[in-house]
Amino acid sequence: MPQIDVSALILLLFAALGVISHNSSVTIAMVFLLLLRAAGLHQAFPWLEKNGLTLGIIILTIGIMTPLASGRVSVQEIGQSFLHWKSLLAVGIGILVAYLGGRGASLMSSQPTVTTGLLIGTILGVAFFRGVPVGPLIAAGLLSLLIGRT
Repeated sequence: MPQIDVSALILLLFAALGVISHNSSVTIAMVFLLLLRAAGLHQAFPWLEKNGLTLGIIILTIGIMTPLASGRVSVQEIGQSFLHWKSLLAVGIGILVAYLGGRGASLMSSQPTVTTGLLIGTILGVAFFRGVPVGPLIAAGLLSLLIGRT
């Protein structure tokens, strides 16, 4: 009887949950990892585990800063963001979220077993509560506050 590849089965399950929840980033990530496994490129996994989060944050930061780089957001608009209470609140919340994301990144690096639970929670939040799949890092930050870990 052939041995079942449990890791591939779990990746397939997550890919299916990504499809069901219309979470293309999860689906693409799971299919990418499955393709690496199928192609026998297991040597890529340690590099991805070490650098994947940093690479993802770099790509996310590029996406966030593109309106400034393209000129769609002016320096004047950035300056005005410090003059209105809603903008000041947005700055404060941005600082809090960045702090939580940092705690989350530390927690996910030091305790990778929580990543699976966070991913499942994010997928369920997208699928059943019309959420947006940006939560695992912030969720990990909140979790780190609750369990007292960094």
